[in-house]
Amino acid sequence: MAQRTVQLTASGKARLEAEFATLRDERRPLLAARIQDATEGGDVSDNAEYEDLKDEWVGLEARIHELQQTLAHAEVIERTAPNGVVGLGSEVTLRSDDGEEETWILVVPEEANTLDRRISTESPVGRAVFGCRAGDTASVKTPAGTMVYTVVAVA
Repeated sequence: MAQRTVQLTASGKARLEAEFATLRDERRPLLAARIQDATEGGDVSDNAEYEDLKDEWVGLEARIHELQQTLAHAEVIERTAPNGVVGLGSEVTLRSDDGEEETWILVVPEEANTLDRRISTESPVGRAVFGCRAGDTASVKTPAGTMVYTVVAVA
């Protein structure tokens, strides 16, 4: 089965490459050493620390594999905001109906990280504002009710 191309911004690809290198070159060897230390006592059948380390190893290897696959199929994209239309890679300033303004960059799910102000085009807010222009409004249903966002700026 063919793997789909993953479109990433240049900075997003760089961040994923850095995470991949850190996990592969730093975290993996440290975790392997911790597992070896935990098994040196002999019987590990009743060793909670060893079980936790094994679980951590599985998660680490899964993330390394996921990053490896994503980067192998990555295509760096330029911002796609023709004529001020919100698209993949666009930097969008939104004003919520309570007056609060936030600026986000729309990215693919593999690159999304709310701490870095990067939201997925597949998130509720990303889906709602995709294709909008400055001045447009978009509604997003949340558990607390419907939020209305106004697109303030698109870059």
